[in-house]
Amino acid sequence: MLYQLVAIAGALMVLSAYFSYQRGWMGREDRLYSLLNVVGAALLTWVAVADRRWGFVLLEGVWTLLSIPPLIRPPRPGPARPPPADAQS
Repeated sequence: MLYQLVAIAGALMVLSAYFSYQRGWMGREDRLYSLLNVVGAALLTWVAVADRRWGFVLLEGVWTLLSIPPLIRPPRPGPARPPPADAQS
């Protein structure tokens, strides 16, 4: 039962990141997008290892590894925001 709950949690994380990306709510550069993918795929990898499902170990293990670099890369500077209207004198 524990493995099923962990697998569902991991799948929901990966799917929510993908859904948010598709809807335009998150981009590939968003740390939350990568964090959801890393944690979700790592949970799914753990379950796949426990079940000895080597194809899924490969899939989810690689997914986890590919999601790590955006988390350790320094964030890119965003566009400069103009000062608030009431701050101008």
